[in-house]
Amino acid sequence: MPDTSTIWWHVYPLGATGAPLRRREGADGPRLLRLVPWLDHVVELGCDGLLLGPVFASTSHGYDTLDHHTLDPRLGDDANWDRFVQQAKDRGLQIMLDGVFNHVGIDHPLVQGGPTRPWEGHGDLAELDHDDPAVADLVTDVMLHWLRRGADGWRLDVAYAVPSEFWAEVLGRVRQEFPDALFLGEVIHGDYPAIARAGTLDTVTQYELWKGIWSSLADRNLWELAWGLERHDEFSQEVPMQTFVGNHDVTRIASAVGDAGAALAAVVLMTVPGIPSVYYGDELAFRGEKGTSWGADTPLRPALPGTPAEIGLGWEMFAHHRELIALRRRHPWLTRGRVSVVDRANEQLTYEVAGTDTDGARHVLRVHLDLATSSFRVEVDGTTVLERSG
Repeated sequence: MPDTSTIWWHVYPLGATGAPLRRREGADGPRLLRLVPWLDHVVELGCDGLLLGPVFASTSHGYDTLDHHTLDPRLGDDANWDRFVQQAKDRGLQIMLDGVFNHVGIDHPLVQGGPTRPWEGHGDLAELDHDDPAVADLVTDVMLHWLRRGADGWRLDVAYAVPSEFWAEVLGRVRQEFPDALFLGEVIHGDYPAIARAGTLDTVTQYELWKGIWSSLADRNLWELAWGLERHDEFSQEVPMQTFVGNHDVTRIASAVGDAGAALAAVVLMTVPGIPSVYYGDELAFRGEKGTSWGADTPLRPALPGTPAEIGLGWEMFAHHRELIALRRRHPWLTRGRVSVVDRANEQLTYEVAGTDTDGARHVLRVHLDLATSSFRVEVDGTTVLERSG
């Protein structure tokens, strides 16, 4: 069975390694290895998985794939990939790859020589025909290829736009060889559990809770988060949800709600059921706002310095995240717990997560948030284990 207890550090390799936005704008090179000095940072933070944005040969941002079997030359070659995998595995880190199988770049061989359908109006992206057996064969082969080369799972980009029957067929074939691989579907809206069940996905992105977290903090209206937590409990009873407060597509949490709000968002992320991910730099209070034109996501995907030691600010936020992740590691039952709202007001919220550990003992974690003072308190079985006053 797939491991749903992993805490992921989500990184966008092309951006984090300073690759030019378009391949023709700069020389190729083994930039993937620039992430190696950051692996100890990931471990120190408490994460045990790397959720990598696109790493395959593409024209520009990685979601316009040209060759799923080849590492993007801006990141390196097969030898660089093997070295990176070994470095990650030596530190006990799992690897999840970002599979863009809904569409490809318009220069991909599968869409050459015939009319193409742009994806959501993007003329440089062509939708794949998921009724074509050749597409299912390609995706199956790509998944197996990289799982054999060290990957542990796949994030399925735009999973909601791909027919569920396609996922069920392909994942069934892949699981024959890799029954423990984890498959995360990107789902923005809709019936999350139904989509997961139909496609045989292990987990899906919890965008509804993401919206509830940042919006309630920004608007100082914790009723929205209370509603989101109740919905999250319903979803989580059917499928473990992949939770987050930041990713490569959305404004940075610290930009949306400030450092104090970002700290409270991290409390929620690490105390509710699900499979959490921390977007690179959020643990260091990085800023970045999503734009509206071409390259709108560039501020969200910055280059990292050569080593974490070169970061001058944000270490208080890092310590805060590390403390919360350590708490979650001590209580892995949180992953599949039941969350209930105890008390709510505009600026105060109390919720509980109840669950059973591997020995059969029942536990209750209680969280109290107070926006008026930017404070929080976390109790486990009646004992305060974390507390921050405003």
